Amino acid sequence: MNVSRREFLKLSGVTAGGLLLPGSAALAAKRFPLHKPVGETPTICCFCGVGCGAIVASGPDGKVVNVEGDPDHPINRGTLCSKGAALAQLNLDPGNRRLTTPLYRAPGANEWEEKSWDWTIEQIAKRIKDTRDEYFEEKDGQGQLVNRLRAIASLGGAAHDSEECALIVKAMRALGLVFIEHQARI
Repeated sequence: MNVSRREFLKLSGVTAGGLLLPGSAALAAKRFPLHKPVGETPTICCFCGVGCGAIVASGPDGKVVNVEGDPDHPINRGTLCSKGAALAQLNLDPGNRRLTTPLYRAPGANEWEEKSWDWTIEQIAKRIKDTRDEYFEEKDGQGQLVNRLRAIASLGGAAHDSEECALIVKAMRALGLVFIEHQARI
């Protein structure tokens, strides 16, 4: 058999790799055993209307340990945007830092104070009404009927579904708002 120097080196490398690889994999498995079982659940990303598939890995206590794109999903084929890659943060709340009551800081004050939901909703409604009463334009400079309010804007959140967005837009249009945006695709 006539073997060139290059073919000999290729064959030697492949043979050495084939002999060493099974032993090193078995050795690595013995040195680094999996200490806790991890369950995987397929899901859909909730951040926008695309519907990318994700695989959520959770430990025996139900806590999310990893989120990655689902390679078998027909929409994203294993990729996730930055918002989708951060899905695990929905389940994590270290130290219970999430706010459960509204906080209010009066003008000129340096301290936040807790307020009730009833007080907060009443204040928001009052401020919207006061702003609308002051800045509502029924007619423009040429006398055209416009019925608009340019002093308030609305920015929807990425976690809103289509039905919530439709209701928000209807409510904002009823107030006369002109500047209405939704940032699910940003």
